[in-house]
Amino acid sequence: MILPYLNAEMMQMFLDEFAGSQPKGKRIVMVLDQATAHRAKVLKVPERITIEALPAYSPELNPTERLWPLVKESVANRPQESLDELEQTICARCQAISKQPAQVSALTSYHWWPTI
Repeated sequence: MILPYLNAEMMQMFLDEFAGSQPKGKRIVMVLDQATAHRAKVLKVPERITIEALPAYSPELNPTERLWPLVKESVANRPQESLDELEQTICARCQAISKQPAQVSALTSYHWWPTI
């Protein structure tokens, strides 16, 4: 999903969409940083989702941070004509990355995380 900004309303939209896109009966543990929208009291976390928060100010523990270099390489030092073009380029790169689960897993699976 591409959302215009991050606030509680957008986070709720993401949680609902994500939960609805997963197979029925599947439990989801979502690891999030402590952005204000991620911990908003008004969030209604879908029943199948458990949210685990990372410690504050710990980007080195956030697996997503390890994927940013793969995304950035598609736009680094390449001028884009518009924000729409930039968005399309980034979306295409993210879709390409999602088709490489072994590479994503190698970057984001920490040996000290429990297997669920």
